[in-house]
Amino acid sequence: MNPPRVVLVTGAGSGIGRAVALAFLGQGDRVILAGRQAGALEETASLSGAGERAVVAPTDVADPDSVAALFAGPVAAAGRLDVLFNNAGRGAPPVPFEDLPLETWRAVVEVNLTGAFVCAQHAVRQMKAQTPRGGRIINNGSISAHAPRPNSAAYTATKHAITGLTKSLALDGRPFDIACGQIDIGNAATPLTARMSQGVPQADGRVMVEPVMAVEDVARAVLTMAALPLSANIPFMTIMATHMPYIGRG
Repeated sequence: MNPPRVVLVTGAGSGIGRAVALAFLGQGDRVILAGRQAGALEETASLSGAGERAVVAPTDVADPDSVAALFAGPVAAAGRLDVLFNNAGRGAPPVPFEDLPLETWRAVVEVNLTGAFVCAQHAVRQMKAQTPRGGRIINNGSISAHAPRPNSAAYTATKHAITGLTKSLALDGRPFDIACGQIDIGNAATPLTARMSQGVPQADGRVMVEPVMAVEDVARAVLTMAALPLSANIPFMTIMATHMPYIGRG
């Protein structure tokens, strides 16, 4: 068992973010719960039963000033940051590529890519300055970092870009004991994947029901990445529902 750490989870009010935050809290870490909805963050904290170790920090990662306040407030109060789980994200309604509104594209980019960049930038500054220095950044990629679903240009483009961000962070953080990895998740059971049980479009035009996996399995995978010493790193991990139609030709 690792000693307690300070962990920041973005998008901690629901789904994967909540499950990961609860897993870190369950092993005794101090977790800063960031997300847009204070009520949802309070619910995550209450579910954990962790008391003061669960720090609610309403934050909009698409707003650089909000992220700056997060690091100047709860992170600074904690005195250090050992792990950032860059998880906050959003999608867009599936529409033909040529009909995707520019404002929708920009909104997805602002959260999924720019938000992750700004959070990571603040985390790197903190991890360089603290004693002992260093820490770990884990980016939530997605199966969409490898292969798109139909009519998902904005989401898919940002998730491919996260892979480039992860590689750059892994390289640039190396001299300062900052490790960066990416977890690519396929069909975790969250409100966002509820539609899988009704059927979703496939690359060949069919609509198929797709299997899902427990979100707690994703949380265990993130804990595995975070449990390593900073001298070791998992740069990329894929976790998916075993029977989802990702492996194979469409």
